[in-house]
Amino acid sequence: MRFRTVLFDLDGTLVDHFAAIGRSHTHTMLSLGLPAPTAARVRAAVGGGLENALAQLVGPARVAEALPIYRAYWDATLLDDVVLLPGARELLATLRADGVRTAVLTNKLGASARQICDHLALTPLLDAVVGAQDTPWLKPDPALTRQVLAQLGAEAATTLFVGDSPYDVQTAHQAGLPCWCVTTGTHTAEQLGPAGADQIFSGLAAMALGLD
Repeated sequence: MRFRTVLFDLDGTLVDHFAAIGRSHTHTMLSLGLPAPTAARVRAAVGGGLENALAQLVGPARVAEALPIYRAYWDATLLDDVVLLPGARELLATLRADGVRTAVLTNKLGASARQICDHLALTPLLDAVVGAQDTPWLKPDPALTRQVLAQLGAEAATTLFVGDSPYDVQTAHQAGLPCWCVTTGTHTAEQLGPAGADQIFSGLAAMALGLD
């Protein structure tokens, strides 16, 4: 295999967590006296970190007010309705068997991401799970990607990034990595192509064929 390390986004790439995310944003907005967001509006807002999503949904002036509401509800419900996307476990197991290092690199809180990976039994198939508040940076800052590569003892020249959004494309390209995208998350192929995705797949099972 040409790649010796594969970094994965989490939401929309390895797992479907949008039911819980949407429920948490709905709870937060209703608590603030705001109308519930549509699922499409939530999907369009996520990917750049919680504060960024809240700024788009409740307005920048109310982010500080919304954060504790969201986090309390999220902490109580984050494992509800989270499911693996088709082909995720099989792909990670194949990469592990081939000696490829794998890690999750997400803008979701690192502690939440690790809980989810534990809950779905992905942790034994991963070398690291890194998210928000684990470092001073968020995607797409290349300092974050460089730190994760150093943690894994990996080289950019043999590393692939897999994601589902333009944030992931930026994350990869700013660190000198190719980005393969799946359309199981927040963006369509028609959006990912112009964003610069190097390859686009309908899901992880289809992508796995391209790794052979």
